[in-house]
Amino acid sequence: MNRSNYKIFFEYIGLTVGCTLMGLGLVLFLEPNTIAPGGVTGLAIVIQRLIGLPIDITNLAINVPLFIAGIFLLGSAFGAKTAYSTVMLSASIRFFITILGEGYVVTNDLLLSAVYGGVIMGVGIGMVFRSGGTTGGTDLAGAIINKYFPSVSIPKLMMILDLMVVIVAGLVVKNVETSLYSIIALYILVQMADFIVEGLNYSKAFYIISNHSDEIGKKIISELDRGVTAFQGRGFYTGADRDILMCVVNRAQVTKVKDLVYEIDENAFVMVTTTHEVLGEGFKKIKN
Repeated sequence: MNRSNYKIFFEYIGLTVGCTLMGLGLVLFLEPNTIAPGGVTGLAIVIQRLIGLPIDITNLAINVPLFIAGIFLLGSAFGAKTAYSTVMLSASIRFFITILGEGYVVTNDLLLSAVYGGVIMGVGIGMVFRSGGTTGGTDLAGAIINKYFPSVSIPKLMMILDLMVVIVAGLVVKNVETSLYSIIALYILVQMADFIVEGLNYSKAFYIISNHSDEIGKKIISELDRGVTAFQGRGFYTGADRDILMCVVNRAQVTKVKDLVYEIDENAFVMVTTTHEVLGEGFKKIKN
């Protein structure tokens, strides 16, 4: 198996596990308590309560038009993964309903159901996103919008769309508690999805302005073994030219950089920002 096929194989493993977890969270916690955490699955839960149509059937029926749009806008490879994920999610829902039986519920506590259902579904959705697919619905709509607004993550876009679905769901079933607990589940779901997609692999970027920039830069390189880039800047009030140092370090080196700068120039201006992903020498390798 060559490298490309190896990568595709594990991507589909990720899609399978992710969809299975989503189905588990829906069947065990959310659907039995009518908690609709947005999206097509949330609408499917409401529709089942209104007319009795199974959620796996509703999930497939609504996602067909979005799937067609995904092929045209996101490419055939993305469309293949989305098709697989959409079918796999419905299959997982049907599997767990068949094994556990209709109406099986772990707990009737709405808060516990919202929390655990949100966590399990969030991990599942995050795995699907990391594997390059979506499960259709607002996930797919979020991916389409992300194509044109890449600065906003897919989970964040999904949360905006899902929030609208949650509000509509609450109005349809005429139950405020449904919307309130659904919002809790939705928030947890998005946070977990973001965590799975972005992980804890964040770094800190330092921007340092000082009269002793040369000394600070050399010390960061020699003592911390981190690269430093100098940008030419000018103080707007003073008109004086200054070097602006930029360096990216891991979490363990944050305090060391602050101490190092303070030892050399306690009046230095330092700005620290969080960077969720850094690719290149000294950090994560760029994937082919």
